[in-house]
Amino acid sequence: MSGSEPRVVWITGAAGGLGTNLMGVFQEAGWNVAGTTFRTPLDAGSLPRGVYTCCVDVSDPKSVKTGYTSIQNRFGRVDALIHAAGLVEDALLLKMSEKEWQRVVDVNLRGAFLCSREVIAGMQSQGGGSIIFVSSFSALCGHVGQANYAAAKAGLIGLAQSLARELGAGNIRVNVILPGLLRTAMTQALSDSNFQALALSNCLGRHNDPAEVARFVCFLAGMMNVSGQVFNLDSRISRTAT
Repeated sequence: MSGSEPRVVWITGAAGGLGTNLMGVFQEAGWNVAGTTFRTPLDAGSLPRGVYTCCVDVSDPKSVKTGYTSIQNRFGRVDALIHAAGLVEDALLLKMSEKEWQRVVDVNLRGAFLCSREVIAGMQSQGGGSIIFVSSFSALCGHVGQANYAAAKAGLIGLAQSLARELGAGNIRVNVILPGLLRTAMTQALSDSNFQALALSNCLGRHNDPAEVARFVCFLAGMMNVSGQVFNLDSRISRTAT
């Protein structure tokens, strides 16, 4: 790739509040952007010019392979993978069905595995790349009724740090972000009072902003000497060692 040729980022979960901000920030930074989604169609008219979108079920290996091939056919490479696809199906464990457990694990964790596996060979042949998983503070401390989500998001940390060791020799950096509490579709069920109470658990007494998270992710994707790290992007302090 020549120095003037834009880098290419693949963003999963592009229809979400964080995903749409990620697409906009990367596009503004001069990247070619491929956004994929499964549950919610993307309105091409509302997207930045030049953003490429397609449907990918991140829990299905055939769909992931088809989506990656489509992106490769469009841009010829993928320099960064941002796995922002996520799903919550909250329930106390005694009342949680196996399907509710499996769906959450499949989207949040299996999806990261499948998408990463797809991009690795290309990144190695290109001389490097960046993989970033969007995890959650729940991965560090857990929350009542979110055993499936917390387990899947914690799994992302282990996956990322293992991959960082495996892929470092190929200049592929693998990191995790914990974006903090965001006003997105995933938190829309929270009442204003509950949302504010959660915000007050932060040292700064407020929740995070999807645009600020997106700017950090874009910066991290371009950092050449950082890998195997977990970045907490709000002001909650965890007593759990990472």
